Amino acid sequence: MKKLQGAHLRKPVTPDLLMTPSDQGDVDLDVDFAADRGNWTGKLDFLLSCIGYCVGLGNVWRFPYRAYTNGGGAFLVPYFLMLAICGIPLFFLELSLGQFSSLGPLAVWKISPLFKGAGAAMLLIVGLVAIYYNMIIAYVLFYLFASLTSDLPWEHCGNWWNTELCLEHRGSKDGNGALPLNLTCTVSPSEEYWSRYVLHIQGSQGIGSPGEIRWNLCLCLLLAWVIVFLCILKGVKSSGKVVYFTATFPYLILLMLLVRGVTLPGAWKGIQFYLTPQFHHLLSSKVWIEAALQIFYSLGVGFGGLLTFASYNTFHQNIYRDTFIVTLGNAITSILAGFAIFSVLGYMSQELGVPVDQVAKAGPGLAFVVYPQAMTMLPLSPFWSFLFFFMLLTLGLDSQFAFLETIVTAVTDEFPYYLRPKKAVFSGLICVAMYLMGLILTTDGGMYWLVLLDDYSASFGLMVVVITTCLAVTRVYGEKSHGRRSRALRSGRTGVYAGDPQYLGPWSQGPGFPVGAAGVEEGLLALVGPAGGAIPPPLPCAGIQRFCRDIHMMLGFKPGLYFRACWLFLSPATLLALLVYSIVKYQPSEYGSYRFPPWAELLGILMGLLSCLMIPAGMLVAVLREEGSLWERLQQASRPAMDWGPSLEENRTGMYVATLAGSQSPKPLMVHMRKYGGITSFENTAIEVDREIAEEESMM
Repeated sequence: MKKLQGAHLRKPVTPDLLMTPSDQGDVDLDVDFAADRGNWTGKLDFLLSCIGYCVGLGNVWRFPYRAYTNGGGAFLVPYFLMLAICGIPLFFLELSLGQFSSLGPLAVWKISPLFKGAGAAMLLIVGLVAIYYNMIIAYVLFYLFASLTSDLPWEHCGNWWNTELCLEHRGSKDGNGALPLNLTCTVSPSEEYWSRYVLHIQGSQGIGSPGEIRWNLCLCLLLAWVIVFLCILKGVKSSGKVVYFTATFPYLILLMLLVRGVTLPGAWKGIQFYLTPQFHHLLSSKVWIEAALQIFYSLGVGFGGLLTFASYNTFHQNIYRDTFIVTLGNAITSILAGFAIFSVLGYMSQELGVPVDQVAKAGPGLAFVVYPQAMTMLPLSPFWSFLFFFMLLTLGLDSQFAFLETIVTAVTDEFPYYLRPKKAVFSGLICVAMYLMGLILTTDGGMYWLVLLDDYSASFGLMVVVITTCLAVTRVYGEKSHGRRSRALRSGRTGVYAGDPQYLGPWSQGPGFPVGAAGVEEGLLALVGPAGGAIPPPLPCAGIQRFCRDIHMMLGFKPGLYFRACWLFLSPATLLALLVYSIVKYQPSEYGSYRFPPWAELLGILMGLLSCLMIPAGMLVAVLREEGSLWERLQQASRPAMDWGPSLEENRTGMYVATLAGSQSPKPLMVHMRKYGGITSFENTAIEVDREIAEEESMM
């Protein structure tokens, strides 16, 4: 195993007065460390990665449609309200968890091992989503290559894949403009190109008989996975550089499409249709639920991507500022995308002489049927088609990077000694395995399986995971949480000696900190009490108080009343309402006129339930690992692990002093003073946190 060659571990600089017996002994500590986990290499890597992760395909093909069907401009009222209640608080919570611990979605549950099943559920969900999401990227690549021609292949009828129902939807002109077309019982060339040529769905009888593999789609899927693998080959060090292009270039293309769209005749008709307020819709609960769903899925909360990205930050990165930049930027991008889409749809409706609602669609129907058809009506149609699909490609890749990085980081953090040195090989194996599992999506009936995965993989299961995470952090975390740690500290067993009953350190008979560490001494004594003292009882809402103290230690300030109220009540209540609504309003999956058979529906429901069952299964495993009665096991399993806290010793103060395995000194504050030549603002913050703990404990 490889030893970590970090500067703070290579040559301890602890003064003799502060050295522990292990430091002074003749035998050096032989503690093995995993390979360096790594960090972002640039200041903007994290911010751009989060923007690229959140701003995805849903901003282009879901938000505009949801807006116009739920009140137009009036939809923005519940949208921004749900952003404030659910989006921003949960986004900040997930970033805080990742940055404070520098751990992935599985290992982060050292905060409360009882809920580690929620991390496993995250991995299952993100794995299923990554399989079908890359298939969508493969479709985009297919259209991207098809656009490299002088005439778009979906522009005319008369091809071998067209039927007698094919009709080129181009309005004929008279002296007063476009003559309305009778679109009844006709199919556009773009729709037949999508369904009969790209998908070749006529070769399948349904989800139970997928048919043959479409080798052109199979190769596009392979190319998509190769691109993803090359971009995450070196983890965040490589993907963090790729996002400088993939997260910014879509905005340039979106701006070009927006400018071109609003200059087309009839564009204002589409924009008016998109944003005309219909305030009576606000009286419907469906509109508020749709707004919450759009926020929830657009920001990607609960998939583990935000937690993973934040875990590669430095300890004092200002994620509070980044939270507002990303969440508000995501909302503004969705609105701008709506202008770009509906300006072109307005032009299309005027050309065809039909209402806008007859050409407006959502999801793949918009990206692969309606918008490509609109491109054929523009001059230089291949150029605009190429730009549109290149924008979709870059939007999709950013999100896919996050999905894969989440899986790789979670597993390597669980087995750091074995997998971190071979992270590139492990990433390659993950990509190969997911490519093979996704081959069924390249068959004639692959779209049926994609719809099934899309409807159930991240539906109610994801909501259950986020509700569990929110309740565990705000209600359970800190509940008698100093039990394990305080008993070890009272006996002087710290760091690698925390579990050794034979070792009684120099602090076992009472306080032994030197005067220079007064701040740490006060905080530690206030936390654990004198030697042999009783464990202090839990404070009301101890979880939220301790979590806010952790954020204070990390950022230098505590979250205000707004965040506390959302974490404790508003966000979980909103998510619970979404969960109940999704169950009550359950509708079987369908694709066009095809209705899925009962066994496929059952398979989808089991897919969603499996992620939910991960949570009680994880609880059972955690309880069985403890000793004592059932209640004692539950209490022990709900407490943070001994090594929970900041990953670097120099960031561990107060209750986190000397709880890191292999700790060279229980005085990280002194290490800071020698390293930086004085006490920084963050050390002052640590002292304030320690004193605050002491005041709270003294009042009890």
